[in-house]
Amino acid sequence: MILARDLRKSYGSVTAVDGVSLEVRRGETLGLLGPNGAGKTTTIHLLVGTLKPDSGEVEIDGTSDPTRPKARRSIGVAPQSLALYGELTGEENLAFFGELYGLRGARLRERVQSGLELAGLVEHRRRRVKTYSGGMQRRLNMACALVHDPPVLFLDEPTVGVDPQSRNHIFENIEALTKEGRTVLYTTHYMEEAERLCDRVAIMDRGRILALDTVDRLIEQHGGASVVEATLERPPDDDSELAGQTEGTQLRIESDRPLEEVARLASTRVRFRTLNVRRPDLETVFLALTGRRLRD
Repeated sequence: MILARDLRKSYGSVTAVDGVSLEVRRGETLGLLGPNGAGKTTTIHLLVGTLKPDSGEVEIDGTSDPTRPKARRSIGVAPQSLALYGELTGEENLAFFGELYGLRGARLRERVQSGLELAGLVEHRRRRVKTYSGGMQRRLNMACALVHDPPVLFLDEPTVGVDPQSRNHIFENIEALTKEGRTVLYTTHYMEEAERLCDRVAIMDRGRILALDTVDRLIEQHGGASVVEATLERPPDDDSELAGQTEGTQLRIESDRPLEEVARLASTRVRFRTLNVRRPDLETVFLALTGRRLRD
């Protein structure tokens, strides 16, 4: 449904996208993760046709040019910067975007009602959008992207600045949409979102895709060992049987079989105040691939 081959885009001496290739299959949610400035949003602009690549190819739902009307009708975009009109009501925003895609009459009314229900805004349909909370606006932003019923959806940081209830509402909507067979490209800074929603995850930095796979495989390939951490009741007289690193009463053991280490420690005469097993996760992978240096 979404296919990119060797996309490149530069702004003067700055290379924003550097040879990106990826494929998002029908009915799949692909997460695109990366630090600030990694090239995620530029990649989306290239895929939906709002930017022209310096080189490379894009194919959307079988159409090789995303600017063609057929491809446009297949795409829904919920940008990170809200694409809403504050002086219009929620209902009027949905109707406006629906009309841009040629919806009229009963079909337009049906899709507007569906969008209001999707966003949980039926009771607020006639309020001006500028009076909506941040969460309400984010939900409406996503509903406007779906008003013309597209099979392909691009969601760029759709939960930025929203409350937990709105975030969960958006999650449930995305899960329902993928069950219907829609294809979703989802960018986020939040690892837990990618772990919950995405069938596969691409980690991007400095314009390149560094790794692309399921979360489990990414952790297996790049996550490193689990860590057993313990606080001892007192420093050990002999730490040789602990088979880890000790500093005072702190014990740290790296292992690919942490539960076996816990069982082994339990069989020793050492007594613990706390014992914790920290397994690698998607955040571990992300930091391993992109580094820990602060980004602007």
